[in-house]
Amino acid sequence: MKYQLRHTTRYRYSSAVTLSQNEARLLPRNLDWQRCTQTRLTITPAPQRQHERRDFFGNRVAYFAIQDIHDTLEVTAHSLVTTEARPVPEGDACTTRWEAAVEQLTPQSQVSESNDADSQEARLFTLDSPFVHHSLELKQFALESFTAQRPLLEAILDFNQRIFTDFQYDPGFSTLATPVAEVLQQKKGVCQDFAHLAIGALRSIGLPARYVSGYLETLPPPGQQKLVGADASHAWLSVFMPGWGWLDIDPTNGSLPDERYLTLGWGRDYGDVTPLKGVMNGGGAHELQVEVDVTAVT
Repeated sequence: MKYQLRHTTRYRYSSAVTLSQNEARLLPRNLDWQRCTQTRLTITPAPQRQHERRDFFGNRVAYFAIQDIHDTLEVTAHSLVTTEARPVPEGDACTTRWEAAVEQLTPQSQVSESNDADSQEARLFTLDSPFVHHSLELKQFALESFTAQRPLLEAILDFNQRIFTDFQYDPGFSTLATPVAEVLQQKKGVCQDFAHLAIGALRSIGLPARYVSGYLETLPPPGQQKLVGADASHAWLSVFMPGWGWLDIDPTNGSLPDERYLTLGWGRDYGDVTPLKGVMNGGGAHELQVEVDVTAVT
């Protein structure tokens, strides 16, 4: 699949901004199943300084500084992205009991997988992060799927489907500050909440899990034209399977991401992949508007 991606973020400030410094994580990664062949960032007002770097997780980060006085900021990312079928778990990684997978990831394990570079990196994603913390409640929630001696892949798929089935998608329920414990108790939220919930539950039983930021192609109702700007950012997660690698799961839709999913980046939680953040002098209150278009290219 080939997609033209446009993501516009627009801020309107109640008073003048005299200086702002920002980081944008709006440029898609190149992966084995995803290629970003064209990308550009349009910023208004034009920045005096701008450069791109890679962050700790390998995500593309565009830094820019604006020194002109302004009361609006508009940042638009245009990207041409081609996606392919993702690899499917196979071999021992599918049939290994989940307890054995956790054991393989402990530093004391004598199993060879625990000492390879991927497994060592994965251990970072078993730790607490600013938005996600271990808890007994999350552990108990995960163990409903990760029953004794159950194969790892089977347990992951069941866990993913349970969140999709048992939780209600409710855009009006939560904010960025809503605790994962409240999402678990109320059984409602949005994609970001469900990703954080799943990550916390998996980490609470010892499995590495990371937050993934990106987009999902959406289709209009039959007979209707797709509205410009009606798409939105999406969030899902990856869980590490020792001996195979990272498997993406989407609890919001109860599915495994395919060619319709476009990956921007990943981190410990949302805070590591915020699309646009920065600091400024002045500005007062602000209004935020976001428009996203994911358009299939024939």
